[in-house]
Amino acid sequence: MPVAMASSISRSLRLRSIYGSLTAQCRLNKPSFYSLSGNSRPFTADFPPAFAAINFRFLCTTATGSSINQSNSNAHVTGTSASRSSEGNSGNNNDGKGSGGSLGKPVRGGPVSWMSFFLLLCTGAGLVYYYDREKKRHIEGINSASNAVRQGPSVGKPAIGGPFNLIDHNGKAVTDKDFLGKWNLIYFGFTRCPDICPDELQKLAAAIDKIKEKSGLEVLPVFISVDPERDTVEQVSEYVKEFHPKLIGLTGSPDEIKKAARAYRVYYMKTEEEGSDYLVDHSIVMYLMDPNMQFVKFFGKNVDADSLADGVIQEIKQQKLVKA
Repeated sequence: MPVAMASSISRSLRLRSIYGSLTAQCRLNKPSFYSLSGNSRPFTADFPPAFAAINFRFLCTTATGSSINQSNSNAHVTGTSASRSSEGNSGNNNDGKGSGGSLGKPVRGGPVSWMSFFLLLCTGAGLVYYYDREKKRHIEGINSASNAVRQGPSVGKPAIGGPFNLIDHNGKAVTDKDFLGKWNLIYFGFTRCPDICPDELQKLAAAIDKIKEKSGLEVLPVFISVDPERDTVEQVSEYVKEFHPKLIGLTGSPDEIKKAARAYRVYYMKTEEEGSDYLVDHSIVMYLMDPNMQFVKFFGKNVDADSLADGVIQEIKQQKLVKA
């Protein structure tokens, strides 16, 4: 009996020592059975020592396996990361090689190179030269065509001029036939004109004298009033004497003045009426008529006395050449 009790006690002591050693080993390996869940209290065993020892061994084995598996998984992740990083490094190395290699290659230029810019300049210069040349050719063609038409025989004349029945500044009734056989410069205006008519009549008188001096041609200046209500024979007579001794002034009835103005395509109209005082808006044109009282050319306000004289001389010579 005492021998059996001693053997049982020694067996119990061995189990306790194994239990203590297992507990110490599990603590060293940091087993997780104390914190199986965040809200659970520490594990207490009320089982027999043998079952507790087996239970602790199982738990320690599980915890150790989990730690080993976790460490293996970490190692796998670390290896994967290392492999990726090595691949990245190799890629970077390749990129470095590529970039380093590209440094030795010629860099491709932009979309506009010096050669394309030079070609663009050459093309633009060629277009400008072509445009200027064609423009000059066009102008020369127009001038040559106008000269050819001017030098050739006249095909037709504008419907300017016609018969009229008026009264001159001496009170004599005259018609267009009284002016046949002479070159005539005819101007339409009125004696109360403030500035335009005096300027044009002075230009006309100066041109008549210049024509005589330069070519010896006789040209008769004629003034026709477009204000028959106020331009009487006496008024016209006093007016024409202020400009040139050869200037002939004509007036007449409103109907006859209207007929003559219509024949010469002259526009006139009363403006700014204030009682009996008014102005007359009219065309500012001089008409060169040949000895047959046929229209030759008109001259506007933009020509001066010298240009008017030269233009009349040229037209008269041209008409003589055509008739010859």
